[in-house]
Amino acid sequence: MSIVAPASVREPAAPSRQSLLALSWLNFFLACVQAAFGPIAAAYLAAQHWTTQDIGFVLSIGGIFSLVSQVPGGELLDAVRAKRLLVGAGVVTVALSILILRLSPIFPLVALAEALQGITGGVLGMGVVAITLGLVGHDALAERLGYNQRFAAAGGVVVTLTMALIAYSGSPLAMFVPVVLAVPLLVALTLIRSKEIDFERASGAERQPSEGPRRSERAAVLLKNRRLLIFAVCMVLFQFANASMLPLAGDVLAYAGGRKAAPFVAALIIVPQLIVALLAPWVGRQAQRHGRKPMLLVGLAALPIRAVLFALTSNPFALTVIQVLDGITGAVLGVMTALVIADVTKGTGRFNLAQGVFGTIMGVGASLSTTLSGLIVYHFGRSAGFVSLAGEALVALLTLAVFLPETKE
Repeated sequence: MSIVAPASVREPAAPSRQSLLALSWLNFFLACVQAAFGPIAAAYLAAQHWTTQDIGFVLSIGGIFSLVSQVPGGELLDAVRAKRLLVGAGVVTVALSILILRLSPIFPLVALAEALQGITGGVLGMGVVAITLGLVGHDALAERLGYNQRFAAAGGVVVTLTMALIAYSGSPLAMFVPVVLAVPLLVALTLIRSKEIDFERASGAERQPSEGPRRSERAAVLLKNRRLLIFAVCMVLFQFANASMLPLAGDVLAYAGGRKAAPFVAALIIVPQLIVALLAPWVGRQAQRHGRKPMLLVGLAALPIRAVLFALTSNPFALTVIQVLDGITGAVLGVMTALVIADVTKGTGRFNLAQGVFGTIMGVGASLSTTLSGLIVYHFGRSAGFVSLAGEALVALLTLAVFLPETKE
């Protein structure tokens, strides 16, 4: 059965200033709340005298649940109109998970907290992007995603520094900060006017679902979409190279500086976030003006350069400066990933499902990256590990340059 040609896109009237401002703060506070997991959770559990093995195991539980929730979460976001309700439920679940982690740091309950937090990975980030697309429409999406990234990066920096200062003072209240910030997050979510979130636009549809192809046919469209498949290959290769780079750099600092390395390890995380906050809206504007591919090439080109420079030095100050390149890559990919997916799924009504598929394959790529790089470092040393990551990043760059066409119409 042939698929009916898509109708022309209904671009929205401009959303209200209230909704756009609330969307910005939603991204800010969401980054604050989500910061409680990952490295911060690992550090907290280590302070509770957990073994490295047990910490790694419970963090893996969170990662596994996040992976398996991506595709169902995307399908749910395409089908459900009440996207604010889904995001709100995810926020409450994360806050509950943090409370469990803080109040009862015993293995079964921490494993439960990680599982609950992992499940929200299928709705929170993708849900915010879906709300953004439903609010502003495809033509204004590029720059708006840039502002989303700016506020998210700023939130990550603020909450990381706040929690670090509270923990340094000896207070046990640091883990409660993200829970408290869940309240203004929910307020920001409710201030986004639901009537301004167009359901069809939020799923990448160009017509009412009853007028278009069946859902099964639209799912098949994703598998036949050559540009989507090429971009997926590029992003998997990117994750192979990128996911291991910061942990390896942190190992270099810890090995060279011992306990004095802690401020530099924090700088490795914070510097890229500051660059993202500065550059992300500009990246969105340039992508709308000059196309997606030039910006993607810039973002991916910074990755092999960064890997080679990491291989050449272990100086803490030099490593921190090199992390500016990570900020460039983060600013570009933070905006471009969702934007290119929106481009190539336009008219299918499967934008969020495609986001879920990408989240899954990039998570798998990141997991394989750390395993492979760990083996290389174990057998050949850290410099060889960075050189191998540079080679993988170069393959990703060449694949994108040669095979991916411009996706902006």
